[in-house]
Parts: sequence; structure tokens; C-alpha cells
Amino acid sequence: MSTIRKVCVYCGSSPGTDPVFEAAAVALGQQFAREGIGLVYGGGGNGLMGAIARTVYQNGGHVTGIIPDFLQNRERKYEEAQEVHVVPDMHTRKQMMFEQADAIVALPGGIGTLEELVEQLTWVQLDRHDKPVLIVDVAGFWRPLLDLFAHMRNNGFIRRDLEVRYLVAERIEDVAPMLRKAHANAQARARAHGGEMETAHDPRL
Repeated sequence: MSTIRKVCVYCGSSPGTDPVFEAAAVALGQQFAREGIGLVYGGGGNGLMGAIARTVYQNGGHVTGIIPDFLQNRERKYEEAQEVHVVPDMHTRKQMMFEQADAIVALPGGIGTLEELVEQLTWVQLDRHDKPVLIVDVAGFWRPLLDLFAHMRNNGFIRRDLEVRYLVAERIEDVAPMLRKAHANAQARARAHGGEMETAHDPRL
């Protein structure tokens, strides 16, 4: 079976207006801890970020927080995490989060979450890495974005030869199995082409 050791989770530093968002973050944290999957995230203690980090930690899982110096107070750095990295800027934060994870998951969030997600989708589209990228569509939160992707396809801006590859889960319990299957498929493709998955370094470097 494919091994997913750590997953990078992008999510909001706010809880959102619907309690289902925080409930999803807690459920995902419980799943990670139960299945021995470490959390890599943005290091904050607020909102969905704090909810998933606390849940993983309190259930015996491993948490790696990576936070820029200027956000330590604003996002209330989660001090309990087993690993806390304070970095100089957003670029370094995203680089470390990418490098330490075997897969990427997006829960609901704001502009920062959207930017992180779309950057990863761009790298996958351009074949710069083969890590699974999974969107957790909690209560239809990401449906407008998925509709936008379809609109782009229909208008010829996402071409078949440069498809945007991502997974969508509507149930938290599907997240880990979907990631493992996608990771195993990526490993098989890499072996078929006589090489390793391109996952070790930030594609911008």
C-alpha cells in the first residue's frame, strides 16, 4: 500500500460562518491522528488552522507548523505543535510546507487558501510534481471554484493536453483513502517511466 506520511493542509485562519467547516477540520484531524498521518500546515492557532492542529495533537498525532515571523501574533502561533518553524516570509513558508508533505489538501478558507491551492494546481498542470492535490468540498464551499474550472475548460483556457488534475472529496472519511490511491498511482507512473516522482523540491527553485 502507498504510504502517505505527512499531508499539507491549506485552510482558513477564520472559522467561517457555518459550524460545519470547523467540524470538518476536526474530523480530518481525527482521521490523520487515527491513521498515523502527520499534519503540515501554516502554524496558526486561529480558525480552521487551529482546529485541525489541536485535534491532531490532542489525539496523539504529529503536527508541523510553519509560520512567517510577521504572522506569529496575528494568527496566534500554535505553540503545542511538535515542530514549529518560524520563517522570514510567505515564500519560505509555502516552500517548506510543500517539501515536507506527500500530498496536499484544501479545506475551506479565504484568499490565502485559494492562492496556495491554485499555485499547487498550476505546478501539477505543468508536471512540476506529482503529489496528489485534494479539494474537500465541505457543504459545497468549493463548488463555485469547480464551476469556474469547468468554465475555463469550456472556453478553451484549460486544454486537454494541460489538464488541471485534482481530486474532490465531499466526505472526510474519503480523504485518506483517495490520497493513498492517488499516491500509489503516481508511484506506478513514475516506475513505468523509469524514474521517481518529482516531489523533493519546490518547483520554483
